Amino acid sequence: MKSEKPLLSVKDLCVSFNTQGGLVDIIDKVSFDVFAGENLAIVGESGSGKSVSALSILRLHEEVNTNYTGSIHFQGKDLLKITDEQIRDVRGKNIAMIFQEPMTSLNPVYAIGQQIEEVLDLHQSLTQSEKQKRVIELLDQVGIRQPHQKVSAFPHTLSGGQRQRVMIAMALACDPVMLIADEPTTALDVTIQQQILELLHEIQQRTQMSVLLITHDLNMVRRFADRVCVMQDGRIVESNVTDMLFSEPQHDYTRFLLDSEPNQKIATSRVREEVVLSADNLKCYFPVYKGFFKRKVDEVKAVDDITLSLCSGETLGIVGESGSGKTTLGLALFRLLASQGQVYFKGQNVTEFNEKKMRPLRRHFQIVFQDPFSSLSPRMTVKQIIEEGLKLHFPELTADQRLTKIYKILQEVGLDEASLWRYPHEFSGGQRQRIAIARTVVLEPDVILLDEPTSALDVSVQKQVLSLLAELQVNRNISYLFISHDLRVVRAMSHRVIVMRQGKVVEQGDVDEVFNNPKHDYTRELAAASLYL
Repeated sequence: MKSEKPLLSVKDLCVSFNTQGGLVDIIDKVSFDVFAGENLAIVGESGSGKSVSALSILRLHEEVNTNYTGSIHFQGKDLLKITDEQIRDVRGKNIAMIFQEPMTSLNPVYAIGQQIEEVLDLHQSLTQSEKQKRVIELLDQVGIRQPHQKVSAFPHTLSGGQRQRVMIAMALACDPVMLIADEPTTALDVTIQQQILELLHEIQQRTQMSVLLITHDLNMVRRFADRVCVMQDGRIVESNVTDMLFSEPQHDYTRFLLDSEPNQKIATSRVREEVVLSADNLKCYFPVYKGFFKRKVDEVKAVDDITLSLCSGETLGIVGESGSGKTTLGLALFRLLASQGQVYFKGQNVTEFNEKKMRPLRRHFQIVFQDPFSSLSPRMTVKQIIEEGLKLHFPELTADQRLTKIYKILQEVGLDEASLWRYPHEFSGGQRQRIAIARTVVLEPDVILLDEPTSALDVSVQKQVLSLLAELQVNRNISYLFISHDLRVVRAMSHRVIVMRQGKVVEQGDVDEVFNNPKHDYTRELAAASLYL
């Protein structure tokens, strides 16, 4: 039951940063309370001020260039007015934090046990044996199997879900009364997301810890939070209990966010009978070598005897957890990885084609990657990025003809002509993904591999990009291989779906039929996790 007095009370918080261009206001009079044992979610798009607000609670911004006004009261103290030594004592001990990407938060050169011990060294006086016992207890509590062995493991040897569990173990080391979770499950598979949220809920029930959840995933908020604050442009525009906010949103921006969720069918293209791409008994095995002489001792069956087909104008969803072989399958179909079996493109068996013979076909197979920022050259303008493929695959075009095609594709993806002379860092995430889509579509491909194209985007931007892809598919009759761990997005975009596990297809068929009436236990597990989230 919620106590009358809040555990954390933020009042009229303003945050501004000193930059070369002067003082920039980021947070404007933000106020909210967090009560003991409560889950409070702060939602909004990138740049709304969610993470800045959360980091301000522990004063984790660079002090020299940050100005705070207002108050942040916690257990009778204003955290903005206590000394640096006092705030360091609060961090980790009373208020802990877990971040979005555990791989960048964990030190790659130290074993996970050593990193958890470091937290205990800072805040508790324990003997070495007591620390080791506590570390194993923590790893066991967060569901790490064989904690005695894992304690000496390094971060890169763990899966994404295991690394996030380690981060939670570090956060819980000193039994904090409050946990700040900043996008804790964004990069995780749907089943791992469910496990992490269930773990947090279980720990919370046991310890009465409060959780401040920062996220743009509204479905997660609906399942996890007691109350929600909606942020836009550094302000809280609406605050309410979760059920009321989702059923009766008051602010236009809240309604806009809720309307952006991919709950309705986006795919509208007509699927033709013509098979564009197909594979028979496709296999992609990676050898495992050991010993001084590097003898082959085993092999990883990343793609194991898969047969499929993709029709003209169709979207084939490919779902499964990380490591199931989704991306490897896509790359093998595009002849970008060595494989066994047969791959056909418009009736041609391209399996035996050498690189020289494949090169003219490359423009027909294009890829849009998960992170557009890392897939676009920072040294090239938008014009140079889009024109690069045209020069290679359409050498007969003059400079003016290429520019005409570039103007046309920019208009199709919703960018203006002024964008041509700008660089990728000058655009938002959604705009960069539009540039990446323009770069592929301008080559008039028959098939595009969409590898998690919206997982790094806000829900509203995600809807814009998905709608753009659906529109381009209708206008240009493009076929999509759509890889994603977000089953709601796959269902909205796809006509058919294949479910992969450990390199094999365990189920396939019409997307609605597969998710409404799953036949395989693994598909049922994925569908249940998606409903949970």
